Amino acid sequence: MKITPVIEKYIHHWGEMGLRWGTNRTVAQIQALLYLSPNPLSTKEISNLLSVAQSHVSTSLRELQNYGVVKMTHIAGDRDDYFESIHDVWELFRVIIEQRKQKELSPTLIMLNACSIEIEKENEAHQITRERIHNMLSFVNSINNWYEKIKSVSNATLQKIMKLGNAITKLVGR
Repeated sequence: MKITPVIEKYIHHWGEMGLRWGTNRTVAQIQALLYLSPNPLSTKEISNLLSVAQSHVSTSLRELQNYGVVKMTHIAGDRDDYFESIHDVWELFRVIIEQRKQKELSPTLIMLNACSIEIEKENEAHQITRERIHNMLSFVNSINNWYEKIKSVSNATLQKIMKLGNAITKLVGR
């Protein structure tokens, strides 16, 4: 694979976005490289293409495999391990959203449930504070319930739903 200026721009931006999402820049750049690559790449190839130490590439690849966005594969007659990203953007989106749910939404829901119960036992808590905790719990519950329903929808149907966005807003009112 050759790194062209456009590919370099994409990989660099993806690394910056990774930082904003709480991921290591190199991890995000490796995922971007593997997503764009027409063929699986070895650790050595990734290291050379991104000018990153092989040990850092190996650590990053393990992290990406744990996220479920990169898998290891083999090429017949070659002893090296090769890696490739999920190439279907909708499937990639689903895996990333599931990871975010497990790391962020689920723990927040557990905490909010506990706070909602505990705040009722605190006599000195203001009524507005109680309402706000209950409102946040309701909101996060709604997001969680929506996600649980939508995750079983096929990619094709999900794409249709996304395309219907404007029509849905008009139908239900703005």
